[in-house]
Parts: sequence; C-alpha cells; structure tokens
Amino acid sequence: MINSMTGFGHGEYADDRCKIVVEIKAVNHRYLDISMKMPKKLNCMENLIRNLLKSGIRRGKADVFISYEDLTEKTAHVRYHKEIAAAYLEHLKQMADDFSIENDIRASQLSKFPEVFTLEEQPLDEEGLWPALETACRQALAQFSEARNTEGEHLKEDLLEKCSKMLSYVDYIEERSPQILAKYRERLEGKVKELLADTQMDESRLAMEVTIFADKICVDEETVRLRSHINSTASTLKEGGAVGRKLDFIAQEMNREANTILSKANDLETSQVAISLKTDIEKVREQIQNIE
Repeated sequence: MINSMTGFGHGEYADDRCKIVVEIKAVNHRYLDISMKMPKKLNCMENLIRNLLKSGIRRGKADVFISYEDLTEKTAHVRYHKEIAAAYLEHLKQMADDFSIENDIRASQLSKFPEVFTLEEQPLDEEGLWPALETACRQALAQFSEARNTEGEHLKEDLLEKCSKMLSYVDYIEERSPQILAKYRERLEGKVKELLADTQMDESRLAMEVTIFADKICVDEETVRLRSHINSTASTLKEGGAVGRKLDFIAQEMNREANTILSKANDLETSQVAISLKTDIEKVREQIQNIE
C-alpha cells in the first residue's frame, strides 16, 4: 500500500460534558514535522497526541488543529479573598484618620479593588478528558490515512504507467543502436570509396574506425542499469510501505543514466527519445516527492 504525504482528516467527539474537534492537514516534507494549535489547557496532553499521530504518520509536514468546548458551565468560579479586602479596608480607615476625612467605603466599591475577587478556572481532568480527545484524534487520523491512501494508489498507478512507458523508450534505444552503427559504417564506406576511387579499401582500418565510433556511442551499460532501476521502481511501488526516500534515490540514478545516454546520442531520433525519457523521469521524481 502506497501513501501520499498530502491529505486531510476530521474527527469530532461530543457529549454532555464537552465538544472536541480535531483536524489534520499535511503536505510533503523530507521528514516528519508535526505542528499543533490547540487551547493552552490541553498542552499537558501534547505528548500523548504526538505519539498517537506518529503511529499513523511516518513522513510529511502535518498541521493539527484542535478546538475544545466545555459544556458543563463549570469551567471557572469566583473566589473571594477576604484577607486582601481586609487589608484594603484597614488602609482606607487609616487614610480617613490621617486626613480627617469621611470613610464612606461600601462593599460594592471594595469589591472592585484588584484581587478582591478573582476568576479561577477549574483544573482540567486529564484522565477523564483523554478518552474523548483520543477518540476525536483517532477519527481524524483514520480519515486522514484513508485520504492519503486513496491519493497514494492513484500515484502508484500513474507511476507504474510511466515506468512501462520508460521501458519502451529503453527498448527503442537498444534496438536503434545497431542501426546507427550500420548506417555509420555505410556512410564511412561510401566516403572512403569516393576518396580512394579505384584504389583498394583497407578493411581493417575501416573496421577500426567503426569500432572507435561504436565505443563512443555505446550505451549498453547505461540502458542495462536504467532498465534495472525502472524495474526496481515498479517492484518497490507494488511492495508498498514507506518507500518515498528509496524511490527518490532510484529516480536520481535513473536521471544520471538518462543524462549519459543523451550525451552519447549521435542520432536525432535517439536524442529525441532520450529527451522524452528524461522528461518522464523528471515527472516521476516530482510525483515521488509526494510519497511517504
């Protein structure tokens, strides 16, 4: 099974206590990079979330968005600080005595002084909340994995078609090579006969020239290696798994062999096929960048 590195997943959990929504979006990346945006109160469970996500994502840049809504209406309570109020009141009395002024402080006024009343959030019940958060994360991860697998299978089929097409190019280059050599020998013989006229042609010298030319344009080693790389790409795709890095390396090797073939090409038709081969290899390399 081949997975793409791009995908989207949505998960949601709700009961009479809370509502949690998890979304995962990812694009291709050389390594695994997970970034999360969530309420601060959930930061204590970040490692649990990361470990869960790593079980289903091996490579890619994943952005995770988590929203949390407490439905109990008991998220915070008001706390009265009697000691602070008493301190304010004592100082106000002292101020009234010092300046001989009326102390007309009322409770409603005193309540507005800093820290007399504070709003405190209820501590988060981690053990009670994690099962709900885990459920939403697993739903999002399952949908995310399904989307990546669907796209990955499409990539696989397209890459296998390109492998088949590239093999046909290699077949053509291998079949064309003897024809190029035969035409070169034919042209060389014609020129030599024209120059020598009635003089007898030196077959050994002609054979040596043809051999030198054949050595210059010979791409047998390159086509053998290229065919092996293409077959290896196809078999790796069929095996599946996290094969993106391996395929990327093979594609680099294919491109190297194609460059050598193109540089040795001494024939217009071979050059055109070699250019088409390089074009398809570049397309393969681009698509491989999206494979996990």
